[in-house]
Amino acid sequence: MAPAVDPVRAIADAVLYEGYVLWPYTRSAMKNQQRFTWGGVYPVGWREDRSELVVQCLVEGDGDGKVAVDVRARFLHVVRRQVHDASGQAVDELTVDGERHLSWDEAVEREVVAGPGPFTVPAGREEEALEGGAGTLVRSWEPLAGILSVVTRELRPGLRRLTVRVANTTPWDGAAREPTLRRTLCSTHAVLRVRGGAFVSLADPPSGLAQAAGDCRQEGLWPVLMGEPGERDTVLASPIILDDHPQIAPESPGDLFDGGEIDGLLVLSILALTDEEKAEMRASDPRTRAILERTEALTPEQRMALHGTVRELAVRR
Repeated sequence: MAPAVDPVRAIADAVLYEGYVLWPYTRSAMKNQQRFTWGGVYPVGWREDRSELVVQCLVEGDGDGKVAVDVRARFLHVVRRQVHDASGQAVDELTVDGERHLSWDEAVEREVVAGPGPFTVPAGREEEALEGGAGTLVRSWEPLAGILSVVTRELRPGLRRLTVRVANTTPWDGAAREPTLRRTLCSTHAVLRVRGGAFVSLADPPSGLAQAAGDCRQEGLWPVLMGEPGERDTVLASPIILDDHPQIAPESPGDLFDGGEIDGLLVLSILALTDEEKAEMRASDPRTRAILERTEALTPEQRMALHGTVRELAVRR
């Protein structure tokens, strides 16, 4: 039996990879020439976008000091994938045994926990030998440094305001946007969990807390309640504005990196790609290869299930 999927993690992953790469999921597509556009926390000195995100939310508790909050920030770290031929020369692409290998950018997930000090991610490099010594894939990433802090302020007995700050303290080296992304916390969001208390919905606060909710400050992130309706122990602070208690449609065939589109439309669009386009999609990124293989493996019944489902029926008078 497959392990149960954490619904909070599933939503967080959808936010993390939103826009990672878009249909037609190829390196050459114009819409994929500028990537990682959501939730970027840029290096210090980069003037075109922010270098920190701030989210505030309310927590109700008994006021006995036993309320505990766990805060974790997640983001993508851009990884440069460079193809080298058998002589060690860097090349744009290389075909080995009929399979194309392209130089492009990937990304790896990072997660940090709020603490008293800064966090760092060291630079790194990995090599992957291609079949028969025909070449090498070299993946490299630059160092990152930042701060994830949490400040709690008691507004009145039983009510606290949390301020979560995610800052990138990596220095900007004067480069243009694309190389600067390698020093950026991309697609940044935070997951907050509370024990001994309950978060307050900022989208629909109780009347007695409307003023306190309205006073909360949001800079680049928006907090929503997670889990089943009525649950208030987890908040996702997302760069994309969501409703409280968001859900992944059970009919979804898997990550398509484009929650703004309809899965059924994307599936049909992928199946309609030419053989040449599918070959480039397969070569562009390991995750786009997985999308293609998963989509081509869908049964007719699974494809039909994507055409629409009525979740609720109501009588309007």
